[in-house]
Amino acid sequence: MPRNVNIWYRIDKITVLLFLLMMIMGWFNIYAAVYNEEHKEILDFTQGYGKQFIWLLAAVVLAIIVVIIDTRFYLFFSWGVYGVLVILLILVLFVGKEVNGARSWFQLGPLTLQPSEFAKFATALALASYLNNHKEELTRLSVILPAAAIILLPAVLTAKQPDMGSTIVFFSFFFVLYREGMSPYIFVSALLMIVLFFLTLLMDNIVLELILVALAFFLTWFVTRKPKLALSGLGIILLIGGIIFALDHFVLRSIGNEFILIITLILAGLTFAFYIYQKKAIGMLVIYLFLLGSILYINTVDFAFHNLLKPHQSERVEIMLGIKSDPHGTGYNLNQSLISIGSGGFSGKGYLQGTQTKFKFVPAQSTDFIFCTVGEEWGFLGSFAIVGLYLFLLLRLIKLAERQRSVFSRIYGYGVISVLFTHFFINIGMTIGLVPVIGIPLPFFSYGGSSLWGFTILLFIFLRLDASRTEYLV
Repeated sequence: MPRNVNIWYRIDKITVLLFLLMMIMGWFNIYAAVYNEEHKEILDFTQGYGKQFIWLLAAVVLAIIVVIIDTRFYLFFSWGVYGVLVILLILVLFVGKEVNGARSWFQLGPLTLQPSEFAKFATALALASYLNNHKEELTRLSVILPAAAIILLPAVLTAKQPDMGSTIVFFSFFFVLYREGMSPYIFVSALLMIVLFFLTLLMDNIVLELILVALAFFLTWFVTRKPKLALSGLGIILLIGGIIFALDHFVLRSIGNEFILIITLILAGLTFAFYIYQKKAIGMLVIYLFLLGSILYINTVDFAFHNLLKPHQSERVEIMLGIKSDPHGTGYNLNQSLISIGSGGFSGKGYLQGTQTKFKFVPAQSTDFIFCTVGEEWGFLGSFAIVGLYLFLLLRLIKLAERQRSVFSRIYGYGVISVLFTHFFINIGMTIGLVPVIGIPLPFFSYGGSSLWGFTILLFIFLRLDASRTEYLV
């Protein structure tokens, strides 16, 4: 396709309309969230909603600039953009402005910028560029490790700020690796680690470990189709475990049940090692390693939960799981959020009529908890419409990603989808108690210039690539 084609004609107008609609709806909801009787004018630039209008206009200008730039720029300068943003993430740790305990912002006169918001599209570009040069090679560890490093570098730097919300968003890029051919075992293992993490907090460790042993027994039976082999394995575990338990109970008195189980599994594994090697029983080996690895992982969860997470973060997880209730302390935000959304009923209280919103019961209601305003004033119908818009946008982007001829464009497209989905899921999920409360904006809705500009650049780079999908990038 010739490069002098009218790019504005080929740009996906449905996605552009969704983008504009979400921004405008977000702006009106920000106005409702921080409504001030003394400053009723929506274009009052001394108020947050007036400033947001400036951010909206700037976002539209940014979108136009991004579309005007030639598509080859995004491929050829992807590493340069990534490098600059990584340097900014390092600099902000030393010279950044601290807000709510996180050193995540640069103060530039009256303007504050959060580099982690822009690092998301930079990481998507770098990952797409790297994988574009390693087509169909994601089964090799030598390709997976550098790809993981591209993702983990900005994730670690944002965690140091600390900004756990953005850190989690960077991990969403692993969905892209899975889409491009990374082994499903790695992806499933990560999901199982998350499930085990929460189960460990909810259950007694030794009970959970014994359930895993029973599960491994039935899996061995199913995979090998040899009940005698599975029963003999269980018998060996019971025999070794019984001997070690007796030694500890009558002699040592210091090992502990969890350590007894770990020793038992190691010794039982050594007993079956020759059989696994001789019969090439890969299925049994995978089950055994899964069992042993899971039990070792379970025994590290408590340490990580109480030592790596900050106290308020661990409390938020406990509140979400129902382990702890603190409606006037750490759980205040979630409690007020649920009251706000629940009070909206089916059709809501009406625009600017939300009492929870008016009296500022929910903190950060124009940013992280903007969905509360939607739920209270527009009710179930309004909430359903907003969720529907986001799902429609994500499905539209998946369709665009799948029609790309360029590997670079497709991978970048799935990077956009991963980032937007993670923000959408976590932001709305935390307001209704599905996930712990994490500071993360709702794309195109929440107040703030950095997040809006970052999302705009992220989205419109992909729309620019899609508009030129018939061109050769290299």
